[in-house]
Amino acid sequence: MQRVLSGIQPSGSQHIGHLVGALDNFVHLQQGHESFYMIVDWHALTSKYEKVEEIWPATLELAATYLAVGLDPKKATLFVQSQVKEHAELHLLFSMMTPLSWLERVPTYKEKLQNAVADLGSYGFLGYPLLQAADILIYKAAKVPVGEDQLFHLELTREVARRFHFLYNVSTFPEPQAVLTPTPKVPGLDGRKMSKSYDNAIFLRDTPDVILEKCTRQMASDPARVRKTDPGNPDICPVFAFHKLFSSMETVEMVNTECRQAGIGCFDCKKRVANALIERMEPIRQKIECNLADEAGLKDILADGSGRARAVASETMREVREAMKLPTLG
Repeated sequence: MQRVLSGIQPSGSQHIGHLVGALDNFVHLQQGHESFYMIVDWHALTSKYEKVEEIWPATLELAATYLAVGLDPKKATLFVQSQVKEHAELHLLFSMMTPLSWLERVPTYKEKLQNAVADLGSYGFLGYPLLQAADILIYKAAKVPVGEDQLFHLELTREVARRFHFLYNVSTFPEPQAVLTPTPKVPGLDGRKMSKSYDNAIFLRDTPDVILEKCTRQMASDPARVRKTDPGNPDICPVFAFHKLFSSMETVEMVNTECRQAGIGCFDCKKRVANALIERMEPIRQKIECNLADEAGLKDILADGSGRARAVASETMREVREAMKLPTLG
């Protein structure tokens, strides 16, 4: 079976953009693949190095979320990045051979540097894509489920692998290929891309009452539709985008027709979206809360998964040290 690897930062509750943009893909790929799914807590330190007390609780919540959406620790290896020290060793070795210019040209580097709230002028932030490359290559992953904004990072990973092979005359790493989600972008409540930083998200731990409130009072609709009697255009309406993601095909077709004919009002349309979201998310929310109540069980799953991941990473590092003529003593 081909090996799949991906990871998410423990940066707080996941929202529905994460669900349909990443987590659903994770669950699908655990069938028929050797799957490794990380909680990348070292990556979280690039922006939370002054708020380290937030990382472990967020790690447990993300583990609880992984399980709630359908990831099975018997089918997929679920682990914590910092518990596999070999990631740091490979990152260090890659940093010795990777040109600085490769990291400085990453498109998201300057963009995030300019827009960041925290001070990101650190090597850890600059070297983020290189640690990401180590995360992927140390497991010799053939497939990496990512969003479109991560494609450049994955190409950098392939370039690092090629450079390693060229310098040391080996072929240690396969070149990983992206697995893009069928849903690359989920709109936020304001019509922009859903993001925690924009405060426009619907979270997996939101209760039904909160979801209904967000949908009916905060969700943007067709700006040209001022009165209920005005015909709408679902093609430019964020509410319809949510319908296409979460409502039944019958509801989608009805809204598409009735909105254009002013046969359905925006408030009613939003209520229908809220009900569809609640139907999909409430079972997940309940499972997250149940999983969080069993902290010992979560720790056991993460400890077991981290041990399995470490065994694979250790074997890769043996090959890397041999290629780089680094001695193994004792």
